[in-house]
Parts: sequence; C-alpha cells; structure tokens
Amino acid sequence: MGIHIIRMPDIGEGIAEVELVEWHVQPGDAVVEDQVLADVMTDKATVQVPSPVHGRVVALGGAVGEVMAVGSELIRLEVEGEGNEHTVKTRSRSDPAGQAGAAHAAQSAVAQGQATQAVQAEPVAHVAPASSDSTYPADPADQGIVAGQSAAKQASMAAAAPTGRMAPSPYLASHAPARPEGQRPLASPAVRRRAWDQGITLQYVPGTGPAGRITHGDLDAWLARDRNATSHRTTGALYQSHTEETEVPVIGLRRRIAQKMQEAKRRIPHFTYVEEIDVTELESLRTRLNGRYSAERGKLTLLPFLARAMVLALREFPQINARFDDEAGVVTQYGAVHLGVAAQTPAGLMVPVLHHAETLDLWSCAAEIARLAEAAREGKAARDELTGSTITITSLGPLGGIVSTPVINHPEVAIVGVNRVVERPVFQEGRVVARKLMNLSSSFDHRVVDGMHAAEFIQCIRRYLECPALLFVE
Repeated sequence: MGIHIIRMPDIGEGIAEVELVEWHVQPGDAVVEDQVLADVMTDKATVQVPSPVHGRVVALGGAVGEVMAVGSELIRLEVEGEGNEHTVKTRSRSDPAGQAGAAHAAQSAVAQGQATQAVQAEPVAHVAPASSDSTYPADPADQGIVAGQSAAKQASMAAAAPTGRMAPSPYLASHAPARPEGQRPLASPAVRRRAWDQGITLQYVPGTGPAGRITHGDLDAWLARDRNATSHRTTGALYQSHTEETEVPVIGLRRRIAQKMQEAKRRIPHFTYVEEIDVTELESLRTRLNGRYSAERGKLTLLPFLARAMVLALREFPQINARFDDEAGVVTQYGAVHLGVAAQTPAGLMVPVLHHAETLDLWSCAAEIARLAEAAREGKAARDELTGSTITITSLGPLGGIVSTPVINHPEVAIVGVNRVVERPVFQEGRVVARKLMNLSSSFDHRVVDGMHAAEFIQCIRRYLECPALLFVE
C-alpha cells in the first residue's frame, strides 16, 4: 500500500488560490476514480475536484472556508501499490507534471460546464428577501413556548369566565385531552391561584385527588413534563426573552459576494439617478402581445422591453456601455451589449450575462433571460454565461420598492435598477387620470460618467419606454 497525494489543481486563468467550500469525503471513506472529492471556488465559479485513483481517504488538507494556494496538498489517499508520495515530494510546485492528474481532471470539469455555482454577485439593490415565515418559530419547542404564553392569558380569562369556553391551546391540547365542555376542573383556591400565576390552564391538567380534584402534586407533575411551562414559571413574563447568539461564517459564495460588493463600493464613486417612467402604454402593449403571442412565443415581462430600450439608448451613449480598468487608466467601450441580469438564486446573487443583446428581438430576449435565470438558480450556468457583461440590469420584481441604490458591477460603469410598477392618479390636461408608473434607479461610475450624460441616458430610455412604438424603429 502506498500514499497518493492530490494537490490543489491549477484551474487556469492565472488563479493563484481558491476557497475550499465543501468536502464530499471524510477520513476513512473509500473513493473510486472520478468520484468528486471536494468543491473549490474561484472568483467566478465552483469547481468539483474528482479523484484520479481508487483509494481510501487518509487525511484532508484543509477545512471548509479555508483559502488554499494552487499546488498545496488537498487530500491524501491510501492506494494499492507504491502511490505518488515520494514523487510528489520531490517535485516543485511549478512542475506541471506534478499536478497533471488533478489539474487535468479539474480543467475537464470546467470545460464540460460542471461549474456548479457561479459567483458574480453584483446586484445593485441587493436586498436579501426576508422570509415571510421569519416571524414564526421554526422549532416546535419554540412554538410550544408561544402557546404556553398564550395559555397564561387564557388562564387569566378563564378565571374571569366560569364556563371556561376558551379555544384550547394547540400545545396544551397535544399534551393532554381537555375535559368535556362545561365540566369545570376541581381544585382548591390555592391551586387555582398557583395555576393562574404560572400560566397553566387547569382544563387540561389531570387530577389525582378525590373526584378528580387537581392537587399541588398534579401541578408539579404537569410542570415537570412541560419544559415550556417551566420556562414560563421561571420568567413569569408574558413574552420570553431571547439571549441566544449564532455566528454564521461568511464563506463560499457569500464571501465572494461580500468581497465583490466591498470592492465595488471602495473603488467606485457611485452617482445614483432616479427617474419616474410612465409605463401605461408599455403595459398595454405588453398585455396585447401576451394575449396574442404568448402561446406560441412565450410570455413577455417588462425586462425584455427595458433591455431593448437600453440597447437603443446605448447607441447614443457608448461611454456607458463600458468597463473601466482604473489601474491601467483605460475605459473600454463596447459595440456589443453584453447585458448582465442580476438574479437571486438559492445560493446567493448571481449575474448571468445576456450576450449580444443587440441582436435579439423581444421574445428571443425574454427566452434567453428565462433560460439564464433558470441555469443560475439550478447552479448549471456555464462559466462564460457568468462573465463578460458590459452593463447590468437589476430588478427585485414585485419587491422592487420605490427607490433603490444599485451597486455597480465592477468594472462596469453603470447599472440600471427597476422598481415596482404602481398605479397612481396623475394630472393630464387638467384631468386626473390613472397611470402606471415605475421608477428607474440607476448608478454610474462618476469618475468616467458625468451626471449630465447619465441623466441624458436615462431620459433616452424613458422616451423609448413611454412611447414603445419607438422600440421597433431602426
């Protein structure tokens, strides 16, 4: 038996280090050739590292969240035969032959589009959507606490209402059957007082005294089996205090998002411009088009119209469809519009790229946006589908709010944010009419985009959206 060492592969593009985001094996596990050992993350994508040999895991080279240099020892396997331990030790890190096996496997994974998650986080008005369930305890025990607190109030009300016709607490009902309606529990005043103080509904407490009378011992037994009631007895408060603290490591994609945001805000002086757009005519057109063509061409959202308007506006403002290399002091303007579309995925924010948006009609644009968003959500977006954007759109959909402050997707120089469409009364020719309005909240790199040009660019987009027939005029 020998030892086979697998080093962190060089996955190309001059990357010197990667982050270890997940182990798929543990010491003692048997592995076979091509079995995935770990996931590592570059600044663009997560790549799976497979095993080039059969063997058994002896040691892991790092912990999840650790940033490891390319060429460092990733994992050590016990294998049949001599292994490569001696050979690897005698080779320098720069020796390509020393890393050939693992590097080749990883590069193959990238080439085959096995990047499981991409990074590119840059949404602008990044607002992590809060779960609507967040105000409810997920732990059944916590639910019991809440129910137990409700029981205190119920007990108080029950004392004032002799019939005791209170809706039973779900928690209490799950612990003991209630007495039949109208049957009052037998208990001495002292027991009732103690139960009231401790938030216990006597209707559910079994009695072991004469004729089923509830005794202090019955209360003790009830409290002993009910830790929520015990907690309530200790605090004596209607609402329980919480002192727990949870530390959540910022690793993997979340760390990349944090780094990307920090870099963008640190390096780019943002200038944000907000304009209100009347999309009444656009929404009417969209409704008609969907009614006539959605079955055969797919449904249109607002985004394809905005993408088309941006493509047309960028012809007049090429300095905004650009990337700024501030270290070299060079702004590169692009004839092609590679439109980044910020998308929320289960893994975090990603920006799949709609390449050559200038060549797409509304339905092709809608289909490609939907395809990219789905690929990003499922972690199947290829590396080239997550890179190369020249300007970005961000939208929070129905959560779009009134105004946002988008963060530029560095090294681009502009980002356009879409806020929610609302219907409001508007004065038109002395009459109040209902119109559908929407804000565009956009940010620009003020080093290379003047405020006047930024405003003119957004006003140009506004003209296209408020008169949608212009979207089809070349």
